[in-house]
Amino acid sequence: MPQIPAFDALPLQKHGPPGNAWGLFGPDDQLGRLNFLTPEVVKAAANEIQVGTRISLDWDLDKPKVPGYDRQIFRHRILNKAPSIQNDDAVEFNTQGGSQWDGLRHFGYQSYQKFYNGRTQDNFSIGDDMGINIWVENGGIVGRGVLLDWADWAVKNGIDPDPFRSAPVELNHLKRIVEDCNIEFRSGDILFVRVGFVRAYNELPSEEHDGFFTKADSRFVGLEATQDSLRWLWEKQFAAVASDSPAFERGPINGPFNHPDVNIHQWCLAGWGMPIGELFDLERLAQECRRLGRWSFFVSSMPLKVSTYPYG
Repeated sequence: MPQIPAFDALPLQKHGPPGNAWGLFGPDDQLGRLNFLTPEVVKAAANEIQVGTRISLDWDLDKPKVPGYDRQIFRHRILNKAPSIQNDDAVEFNTQGGSQWDGLRHFGYQSYQKFYNGRTQDNFSIGDDMGINIWVENGGIVGRGVLLDWADWAVKNGIDPDPFRSAPVELNHLKRIVEDCNIEFRSGDILFVRVGFVRAYNELPSEEHDGFFTKADSRFVGLEATQDSLRWLWEKQFAAVASDSPAFERGPINGPFNHPDVNIHQWCLAGWGMPIGELFDLERLAQECRRLGRWSFFVSSMPLKVSTYPYG
């Protein structure tokens, strides 16, 4: 592992976009902050397994029922192979449905038109450069997870917990949760922040699902995009961050309340190579954490292994 520079030393590539850490793990690196998941870090994370309870964090692939932003609707077909007593399943979906990890080809620095380590869109026309399959081939996202249950904390502290509005999860809220729960972070931790979106969506009447994203217009609760938030994410040396909301940060991510150069998607994905997880189902996990009074756990998440190679 290279020595991790101070936040104020960013950007590392001085002629590149704000906050970039390009070259920290080498010019050809495709893992970014997943490099923090060393064998030692993963081995230590195994000590989190104390009661043996297994909890799925995956939301259904067919949710939201009608995705926003003109994305493909989930489709599942059962294909009978008669006369054999046999069925196959065919599934079509967009990768922004259900629980998901934003990969390093997903979102770049908008004004610079650059992705992690300076890649451009042309780099992705053929081959598997920066593909999420690289993460899978290196063992996936496996390590010590830590949950900050903002939704529960907000209710207890008189803060409106409605996740269907454009409002910030303030950094000082997260710091108070860390203090209240006596959480100590370690390098390579995988951070989960629960804002209650999945629960609130599941509780909606079914007739409200069709036009939900048009009505919501990307207005969701999420981490405030500030220099202090970015500094905190950098200095805690998280390997990845995730939430149960459609965007880890406050939406819309390009809203007027955000400076265009202070954007968590840009800094984390394109600047640092840090995966951002969205729409994780954290309800049972939060219940178990509250029951045990423990907020750290072993987590294993394996993205889809899909690679594209040019034909010879």
